[in-house]
Amino acid sequence: MTSSTSLSRHTLRQLKFIIPGALLTFWLDTHNAFWSIFSRDAEISSYALTSAFLALSLGAVTVSLFMYVLLMPIVQGIRPDFRHWRQSGILSSVIPILTASIVCGWILTVYTLGRWSELGFLKGIVGASGLYALVFGMMGLIPAPRSYQRT
Repeated sequence: MTSSTSLSRHTLRQLKFIIPGALLTFWLDTHNAFWSIFSRDAEISSYALTSAFLALSLGAVTVSLFMYVLLMPIVQGIRPDFRHWRQSGILSSVIPILTASIVCGWILTVYTLGRWSELGFLKGIVGASGLYALVFGMMGLIPAPRSYQRT
């Protein structure tokens, strides 16, 4: 199997997230609904701005931690063992924080969209899921280092 075949299979797998995520995000106009919470004047409460800011901050933490995991081999010169991440000193602390930021960020995004946008909660769930699928699909296109094989 050549590298280009492997790359195209990987790309096709990521497109399963990118295409539906992009379609949902743009069909529901999730990005503008979320961003409009920041740009409103007196109509929006301080709770809405705080909730949107925290959701955006958790999204930034998620992307940063994901990029850290991908770039860790280059920066620190170690090869991560993703299959046995609990035994790794760095991965065993980063992955639980990454998981918590994903879950909390998604829940807060849903709550923010449902409570303070015209989408409502049902469309907020679908829109937040589409937005997260789009972002994770795009981050998944970044080439990951080969995993360390234990013998």
